[in-house]
Amino acid sequence: MREVRTLLDGRGLLESPRWHGDRLYVSDWTAGEVVRVDLAGQVEVFARVASLPLCTAWHPDGRMVIVSSPDGRLLRREADGSLTTYAELGRSGWNDIVIDGRGTAYVNRADFDPTAGEDFRPGWVSAVAPDGSVRRVADDIAFPNGMAVTPDDATLVVADSYRHRLLAFDIGPDGGLSGRRVWADLGDGTPDGICVDARRAVWYADVPNRRCERVAEGGEVLDRVDLDRGGFACALGGPDGTTLFVVAAEWRGMTEPEMVTPGSGQVLAVEVEVPGVGRP
Repeated sequence: MREVRTLLDGRGLLESPRWHGDRLYVSDWTAGEVVRVDLAGQVEVFARVASLPLCTAWHPDGRMVIVSSPDGRLLRREADGSLTTYAELGRSGWNDIVIDGRGTAYVNRADFDPTAGEDFRPGWVSAVAPDGSVRRVADDIAFPNGMAVTPDDATLVVADSYRHRLLAFDIGPDGGLSGRRVWADLGDGTPDGICVDARRAVWYADVPNRRCERVAEGGEVLDRVDLDRGGFACALGGPDGTTLFVVAAEWRGMTEPEMVTPGSGQVLAVEVEVPGVGRP
């Protein structure tokens, strides 16, 4: 049996793991912090943004872009640690983000607030061009969650949690999306954060099923890591790209005052065979 190591413990609702350089960057939604963690588990705060959700992506120019959900903005962390406005999204409630190699940022959102018990409405994906302009590029995604871009910048994969599937879109030269299709039906799988590996398989983290699963296009299950708490997102990284990092916590529910048990947030690490590629 493979060893699942605990790299970081005692945090809140962790999300958005991103391997960059020689560190893992993780968002602690409870604390309103983006932290970076080395492979020895040493932690430092990289940015502070009071946002829930609080997701991040690395721009091709090497700077981090952060979703500031309550005020509907994308922020960019500058070299001196300051935060500047990268784009105005126009309303609150944005969730995940991924940026392709051309600098187009894809940001998604549901069209209702599940934490407030609002009635369901399907969400969408918007594209933010390098000049900051925003346009909607995909509709009717029941609950859009994690996203990933293949290394050739040709395909965007989106987790639709409520429909238990991964969707795929062709990325055009102008950042537009076309060729919508079901990349994989997941049965009872509820995908949250995702990442892509070098064999074009997708790892997805699953909160209700307490696992992280690797699936091929079409839905064949290739590998699985079982967890003792909900898996919120995953990323491949490490020196060889073959360390699967999973952020996990004890889930209580969307409408609970604290959605996860305080202090139950962990960063887990497990070695896998196929390295990560693409973005994030």
